[in-house]
Amino acid sequence: MSGVDVGGESKKRSTNTEINMIPFIDLLMVTVAFLLITAVWVTNSRINADAQVPGPPNPTVELQPVPPEKVLNLHIGENEFGLVWKQGATVVSEIKVPKTQVETEQADRKIIRFPELAKKLEEEWKQQKNHWDPSDRKLDQCILHSDNRTPFKEIVAVLDALYTTKRDMKFNDGSVKQIPVFNMTFSVR
Repeated sequence: MSGVDVGGESKKRSTNTEINMIPFIDLLMVTVAFLLITAVWVTNSRINADAQVPGPPNPTVELQPVPPEKVLNLHIGENEFGLVWKQGATVVSEIKVPKTQVETEQADRKIIRFPELAKKLEEEWKQQKNHWDPSDRKLDQCILHSDNRTPFKEIVAVLDALYTTKRDMKFNDGSVKQIPVFNMTFSVR
């Protein structure tokens, strides 16, 4: 405990009192914890603004809205895969692919593959592709929907099938390399 001496030599009453510092320390710890927790999220809530262009280039010309890109939603089911191309909330196409796996052995391990899925993904991308030009630096998006009980080796096999389709991309040094056509993300419920 700490004490505070308020001075004076009065004989009637003692003016030396003690202050309980524990509540002040608790308040300080909560404040520091709050500061540390919120400081991480402050950068995520910022919006990047371009001060050089505050409005449309020509106020007399109406801007045309840009339609959202098509996104492939790959659903892993019990007996089949669902390939659903969506543009915003609109379903562009939907097909089902049977879930037939091929097992191979490599270094005393069984590895599964889905060759039918890989073939169908390539066919679908050739029909629905957004980014195919070698100078285009973007990739088509694929969202993988999976049940929590799906075995990890099946998810790896689906990812392998997803990354088999490739396209050319031109890099800054002038070289052209083969890259997978999809940028894959997992869905969250």
